[in-house]
Amino acid sequence: MTSHAPRVLADRPARAAQTHADRDRVDDLVPDLLAPGLRLVFCGTAPSRASAAARAYYAKPGNRFWPALHRAGITPRLFAPGEYSQLLTLGVGLTDLCKHCSGTDEELPDNAFDVPAFTKKMLRHRPDWVAFTSKNAARAALGRSTGYGVQTARIGETRVFVLCSPSGLATRFWREDIWVELGRLARRNR
Repeated sequence: MTSHAPRVLADRPARAAQTHADRDRVDDLVPDLLAPGLRLVFCGTAPSRASAAARAYYAKPGNRFWPALHRAGITPRLFAPGEYSQLLTLGVGLTDLCKHCSGTDEELPDNAFDVPAFTKKMLRHRPDWVAFTSKNAARAALGRSTGYGVQTARIGETRVFVLCSPSGLATRFWREDIWVELGRLARRNR
């Protein structure tokens, strides 16, 4: 029986220099990982307390983000949260709608999400896809409720995808098939 490894996004690296994270603000709890021409950017609501303490994305034990990336063929191996900056070499970026508060969505202040700043980043960097890592993030950014999967809305030319949350707090909503679908779509050419 032949084993087939998933095809990873490294098939087409970002079109711009990939050696640095876009650090518009040095006081961000977890700095953006953005560069022009990325294939895919993941956007969450805010870092968990564990992520803020580690200054690394999706660092809370029990979060499915890193295993899901690997199983969906977005990364060639299972990455640890502290290795997040290496995603740029795969054409993948990371950001959050809230850069200065941490905690669960319910714990964030009413004005925590900076949608104009997020939109400006997407218009400036022009990734092929932005994938919101929860319906809450998508609703905040798009201004309306959404289902999972590909959305008709775009941010400039950037296509939009909504994932189920990888948080351990959202276990009852978890569907790995949605993450696998994103991996398949993101591997296609524009």
